[in-house]
Amino acid sequence: MKRKIPQIGRWYKELQQGAMFEVVAVDESEQTIETQLLDGAVTEYDFENWDELLLEEIAEPEDWHDGYELSKEDYIDSDAAIYPVDWNNPLAMIETDIMNGVLDDIEIGY
Repeated sequence: MKRKIPQIGRWYKELQQGAMFEVVAVDESEQTIETQLLDGAVTEYDFENWDELLLEEIAEPEDWHDGYELSKEDYIDSDAAIYPVDWNNPLAMIETDIMNGVLDDIEIGY
């Protein structure tokens, strides 16, 4: 019988204990499957133990990132360009003569 290897990124629920986890790695040479539980713990199964589990494939839980203490800001693409609100305002490019309330070597004639 050909063994069914799970796909990386798929979520499963182990029906006997109710644990939900994501498959994060499959190593065919070592014959192991690494999973990550909702609380962030990483577990490893060999192919034989995997076949003995009673599993149900489930949709990605809405709160899966809670165990990692991630917020929505953590998902912002760090490679994306960031533009200031007034990025095309030509006046924003002019440097002032005053920096933190100190005049920048300006001669004042009295």
